[in-house]
Amino acid sequence: MPKQQVFRGNFFHAPKYGEIALLAQYLLVVDEAGIITAVLSPTAPNYVSVLAAAKTAGTLHDFGEQLVLPGFVDLHIHAPQWPQAGVALDAPLNVWLDQCTFPLEAKYRDLAFAQSVYTDLVAHLLSLGTTTAVYFATQDLAASLTLAKVAAQAGQRALVGKVAMDNPDQTPQDYRDRSSAAAVADTETFILETRQLAQDAPQGVYPVVTPRFVPSCSSATLKGLGELADKYHTYIQSHCSEGEWEHHAVQVRFGRRDAEVLANFGLLGHKAIMAHCNFLNESDAALFAKSGTAIAHCPISNAYFANGVLPVHRLKQAGVEIGLGSDISGGFSPSLYDNLKQAVISSRMLTDGVDVTRPVAERGVANSRISVAQAFYLATRGGGKAVNLPLGQFKVGQICDFQVLDPKQPANQLPGLNLFPQPLDQLAKLLYLATPANIMQVWVQGSRVK
Repeated sequence: MPKQQVFRGNFFHAPKYGEIALLAQYLLVVDEAGIITAVLSPTAPNYVSVLAAAKTAGTLHDFGEQLVLPGFVDLHIHAPQWPQAGVALDAPLNVWLDQCTFPLEAKYRDLAFAQSVYTDLVAHLLSLGTTTAVYFATQDLAASLTLAKVAAQAGQRALVGKVAMDNPDQTPQDYRDRSSAAAVADTETFILETRQLAQDAPQGVYPVVTPRFVPSCSSATLKGLGELADKYHTYIQSHCSEGEWEHHAVQVRFGRRDAEVLANFGLLGHKAIMAHCNFLNESDAALFAKSGTAIAHCPISNAYFANGVLPVHRLKQAGVEIGLGSDISGGFSPSLYDNLKQAVISSRMLTDGVDVTRPVAERGVANSRISVAQAFYLATRGGGKAVNLPLGQFKVGQICDFQVLDPKQPANQLPGLNLFPQPLDQLAKLLYLATPANIMQVWVQGSRVK
């Protein structure tokens, strides 16, 4: 990577939740570490001189009239489930898990199989503009390290967790940790080896303490994982109050709500990301906000398995950080374009209700809609805040991750773009109508990966 690079283009970002800005023909100056050191408007006094110097040095990347978005942050991906995307989504959750998911995940003991699937998945996500990915791997230590290595080599920023699941009442006999002690020990080994691997990955590869969810882990394992997260100051991920069954099962076992149990085991905090969270009440939301725990909102997956719609607006008002997740393969689409659209759709359905036999006043939950601008924030800056990294905006000090889209690509020309000159309208068209054919380049930490 050159010591300094300069990028000229039309940069869209969300400075705040619900706000959109278009930096038309701005210059981004990026240092050798991939960090933005200057953002120059065409009227800036040094704009012309910086532009001329970059041209002379051969370090200018000019995107012309193409449109540039921040790289997307996907907060919840079950990497080993990629081969079953789109399979059995009309089946009950227990069938989807027991007959499809767990047998598939057990196959990753074959490291050649793991290498093949993970290589394909990471490349596919990068091609869709997902520059940062938060992954559940499998119960197998070696296969989980394989995922971390693949992401590091491909240039994707990855947060990877070896899944802990040892409770014999809730996990299959041929796919579980052999003991609580083994689950904790393997997680510690994974943390140490991933940190060693990360020394050669400038974009960052991070270990994540990963209890699959409370029902799949013994109390000893949950306690041990919380202690590891505290010892090594790692990221934490799990599922929390996803659907009726999980939410109820935790209450029956512990006499407490899911969020309270996770907190008691030291599994909430400012580096914790909890998937789904559809059934959080006000006290749960206050606990998340106080601890700094973020939510991975997975709107497509929630439509299949979560028994409800996440009240994004209510939780944001309560001060909870929220980003987006694809939840491959509970969600069929690996694209955050699809998931941010579904986030808007689901919020409208929550507001209006779905049972037309009920009176309008009783049918929905008022003031639950989110806008496409708000969904865009969740996919970019919201995700960056969830992982506590300077991601998702084009400003000084931010990591330089972005995707370049051509709305005039012959394979998918966006209609009527010139008829709607307002930045929000243009961005909305891009988010709703763009396909992978429009994504021409993807950059992570100042390096081109597509």
